[in-house]
Amino acid sequence: MIRRHGSGAFTMIDPSAFARGFALSAALIVAIGAQNMFVLRQGLRREHVGPIVLFCAACDALLITAGVTGLGMVLRLVPGLALILSLGGASFLAWYGATALRRATQPDAMILSDQAAAMPLGATLGRAAGFTLLNPHVYLDTVLLMGTVGSSQAAGTQPIFIAGAASASVIWFTSLGYGARLLTPLFARPMAWRVLDLLVGLTMLGLALGLLMHLVRG
Repeated sequence: MIRRHGSGAFTMIDPSAFARGFALSAALIVAIGAQNMFVLRQGLRREHVGPIVLFCAACDALLITAGVTGLGMVLRLVPGLALILSLGGASFLAWYGATALRRATQPDAMILSDQAAAMPLGATLGRAAGFTLLNPHVYLDTVLLMGTVGSSQAAGTQPIFIAGAASASVIWFTSLGYGARLLTPLFARPMAWRVLDLLVGLTMLGLALGLLMHLVRG
């Protein structure tokens, strides 16, 4: 692709920068994690799906942009910040995991989304923010790893790399949030919700334990 600058000069823009950003983002984001599990559950409940998808995708785009433009260096130079994020993330994950396990032991709580009391949008976005911003792995993936790869792109292609990475995030969260409703027939049974919450709870507690173990070994 050729782009013309205001001076009249022409420079070549590598179209593969978009593909590299898209592929790297997709490889990192498609994994069972706290954020994805939360988006999936909201999609099954059909509760504030649009705002949650938009929030998660926007956070990814902002963090990737920050990493490419140099914020990753701040995390490397301020180890105390990583410690604070790890402790805060472990506490939040442990709390949410325990809450999910408690739901799994209460059959009456396993009701369909159209019967359950909807959580306010503000509270839902607050939980989404916790899963996104209190997870050190998010910074490792978006700010450090993608930031390192993105900042190494040729001059003029970094915005294209960011656009590719952000596009993968938008497609994934949209598919996860809105595609979850295809599983609605399965989750018409209370037992399915119990199994889901059991899986969510164990996943969150496992992630919290992993963060604490990493701190101990570090």
